[in-house]
Amino acid sequence: MVLEKQNGSSLPSPPIPGRRNKARPIALALMGLAGFLWLMLPDGVRHSTAKGEQNAPLSAFSWDQITPSKSLEYHDCFDGFQCARLEVPMDYHRENGQGRQMAIAIARLPAKVPVTDSRYGGAVLINPGGPGGSGVGQALLLGRDMQMIVDAETDPALPTKTAHLSARYFDIIGFDPRGVNNTTPGFSCFPNLFSQRNWELQVEADGMLGSSGDSLMRNWQRALALGAACSQALQSAPEGTDEALGEHLNTPPVARDMLEIIERHGEWRERQGQTEQRMYDRMYGYDQQQRIVTRTKWKRGQEKLLYWGRSYGTVLGSTFATMFPDRMERVLLDAVVDVEKYYTGEGPDVIVDADAIFDRFAFYCDTAGLDGCPFYRQGGPAAIKAAYLELEAALYNASVPVPPSARRGPEVVTWTDLKSVLRYSVYQPLFGFPLLAHFAKSLAGGDGSLMADFKQRSRSPSCPSDQCLQTGPWSGECLEKGANELHAMSAILCSDAPYLRDMDKARFQESWTSQKARSFTLGDYWAAITALGAKKMSESFPGSVVLQQDSEGHTTLAAPSLCVSKAIRAYFQSGVLPDPGTVCGADMKPLLGESGSVHAMNAADRAMYDALMNMVAQANSLSRRLPFA
Repeated sequence: MVLEKQNGSSLPSPPIPGRRNKARPIALALMGLAGFLWLMLPDGVRHSTAKGEQNAPLSAFSWDQITPSKSLEYHDCFDGFQCARLEVPMDYHRENGQGRQMAIAIARLPAKVPVTDSRYGGAVLINPGGPGGSGVGQALLLGRDMQMIVDAETDPALPTKTAHLSARYFDIIGFDPRGVNNTTPGFSCFPNLFSQRNWELQVEADGMLGSSGDSLMRNWQRALALGAACSQALQSAPEGTDEALGEHLNTPPVARDMLEIIERHGEWRERQGQTEQRMYDRMYGYDQQQRIVTRTKWKRGQEKLLYWGRSYGTVLGSTFATMFPDRMERVLLDAVVDVEKYYTGEGPDVIVDADAIFDRFAFYCDTAGLDGCPFYRQGGPAAIKAAYLELEAALYNASVPVPPSARRGPEVVTWTDLKSVLRYSVYQPLFGFPLLAHFAKSLAGGDGSLMADFKQRSRSPSCPSDQCLQTGPWSGECLEKGANELHAMSAILCSDAPYLRDMDKARFQESWTSQKARSFTLGDYWAAITALGAKKMSESFPGSVVLQQDSEGHTTLAAPSLCVSKAIRAYFQSGVLPDPGTVCGADMKPLLGESGSVHAMNAADRAMYDALMNMVAQANSLSRRLPFA
């Protein structure tokens, strides 16, 4: 985690494609996990907007009910949220104002006090990662818990004499970046959902890289086919325009969208203040000082960012910081990505850290014993690791046929399936290690039923809607919300990182071979991996502080830590930074359970801990829906 002071000084940041602003002095807040930053998938929020909105009380809300506007016009939506669609230029560099427009989908969880209250702290923008993660989905699923962490401990409803007047309470605002979910125009690489689900099942059946002698050929051919489909969707401009969506999905325009959001939020806040001031003046007489109007005044062109970004969200945050260094107030970067590596491809390849996390699985399993770890073997961590590797080798040579059950059909459990669970485990060890231990024990005994059940739960229905059937393939009605985050990730990465566009089969094979040589755990995944980049990033932003969490996994969602959460609260409340070199422990360890301190918590700490555990559980339940390949 990297935290910056508002008026610090910074060194120039790595080059950001397409930006026009140069780096200037800035202060950031970076947050990093002690061991390891993992796959830059949306952190617990993939498929989240579609699934999350279905889990929330809907009240028949539809984004189509909102007409996009250049000012923020909030509408009640979901359960206690407010939604808006903010109209922004597709191309900010177009000077005639005649170009295509984007409609950014925004979900706001209102603060516990009105925006006109002196204790209102502002709006914290959030991003879950990706690229391609849905901020709307993150707000719906995790917003209340994130708000509980950044808000003051004191209940704002307490009488004034009891309440702390310095306490601050925040809005939480999630938005879908360009090309993602509810932001329009959108895109799809498939004519309808049935076609996409059919493709995903074929990918699963083909297996990941390394699953067979021809896996490289199959994966490469699929990459070519999918790339052609996505490129066709992204490079085509509607009749009468010359602006294709794919040319405007990269990170700098999204950072510019964030600037527009905070500006329009300031404008909206001012309108609320003016309305409230008029009501106050009518009821109590004219206030000569116009105090409500004064504290809600729109700081035109000077509104500042409050931000909490995870994983790729740290790239977005640091990009904003470089482009608009004088527009920062509080920035929290959780699971910091090496921005230079992200944009240029230059930097250390730290995939080997995945093996270090797997070694912790063997250590925790040995420590927990048979009662806590079903895959326990006598002989210490080395024996447990050897037993797992033996199981992998056996599955590679012979898959496990699984007969049908009362709730699913027949299945075949493969080497790819087990490797996919291993990948999930190093991403979310708290929940993934127990899962891996149970599956490994079952498979070692020749029983693949648990894994078969898990596979079937990860699949989604694929029937096109009635509207899609009426309008036909490739129509807007066939564009499934929440189904394109992985493809949006690829589109954004290719836009941000030119070196990825030059990939041919030979370089593809060379990179895969290199990854395999570095890591048996994740070497067969074609994915971007990062390590603890917070310290490197902090060096680029003097005045920032790294807060390290001593736990395994990706982001602070991998394990609850009251120590970290209290530091986050202090930072958002007053700007206080932790002491340099601070290391926070986790309050729960994989396979071992809660630490003794959990049982001695006071009521306030317990409430914060419960919010943390809810976020961890939500991230876990969503991550487990990830496709197996």
